[in-house]
Amino acid sequence: MSLRSHIIVLNNFGSEKIDMIHTGTETPNDKKEYEVTEKDLPLHCPTPSMSLWNSHPRVFLPIQEATDGKTKCPYCGTNYVLAG
Repeated sequence: MSLRSHIIVLNNFGSEKIDMIHTGTETPNDKKEYEVTEKDLPLHCPTPSMSLWNSHPRVFLPIQEATDGKTKCPYCGTNYVLAG
């Protein structure tokens, strides 16, 4: 399922509708912990499954370098755990 939203941009010439397509369906911070796998690497928050219109800037998280297989997003505090 994809989400479609419209943004109206006002300028001196009237308004212009701009379509933005968002493929993510999860809202950032729906959960406080996500389990990720090697196929999700390189890991970034928000993840591709999250909608972007109400999120923070993308930040890459070096979970594969963590000795305990865990990392936390510095923006939203979401915890990620590397499975397996």
